[in-house]
Amino acid sequence: MEPEQVSKLIEQGLACSHVQVTSDDNTHYQALVISEEFSGKRPLARHQMIYRCLGKLMGNEIHAMAIRAHTPAEWRDLETTGRV
Repeated sequence: MEPEQVSKLIEQGLACSHVQVTSDDNTHYQALVISEEFSGKRPLARHQMIYRCLGKLMGNEIHAMAIRAHTPAEWRDLETTGRV
């Protein structure tokens, strides 16, 4: 599955200000997702929100996914401090 397809699925399931998905082999992915919907949620809950967008693809077509999930404010702070 192409990274662009994975991005679209996440964008359809969450109100995101930014989604970037990359992959070297189209089975192992890295995702950066920035959404206000993550506000007040712990990292595990954020990951679960993304997994729900991908449904049965997780563990099948998508073998593994490294996720960075932030609110817009958190992302701005990371950019400001150079920790992106």
